[in-house]
Amino acid sequence: MIERRTFAAIGAGLAFIGVAGGAFGAHFLEGRVSGELLDVFETAVEYQMYHAFGLLLVGGLSPQPHAALNQWAGKLFVVGTIVFSGSLYLLALTGARWLGAITPIGGVCLLAGWGALCWSLISRPKMDAQTGDGTSRPQGG
Repeated sequence: MIERRTFAAIGAGLAFIGVAGGAFGAHFLEGRVSGELLDVFETAVEYQMYHAFGLLLVGGLSPQPHAALNQWAGKLFVVGTIVFSGSLYLLALTGARWLGAITPIGGVCLLAGWGALCWSLISRPKMDAQTGDGTSRPQGG
């Protein structure tokens, strides 16, 4: 099982790389690649940043009671970001159009990650006002 702080650290690292990638695209690629490929690069940065924040969210969630769903969400965000944004970065930098066929695989992983995270949050027990946690206490006196 991957520790929550590992997901948060990966998210922070992806955010760092996303900011650097955005600066690289704006200052180095502009004028060197077509406007269409620059748009592809910017989409890669944008989705990388969204999912960096998603990983920070996963890292901040309590591990119980749905640790398995949170793990799946985090893993799917990592794989999805690498495949989705990675294929778009390579497409933008190389012009190899065949890489666009790989991108939807990453998109499906990202969607599945958000679905797992959503299910984890929806199915989480409500916080008990008296105990401050998701545990239930016996009723009665």
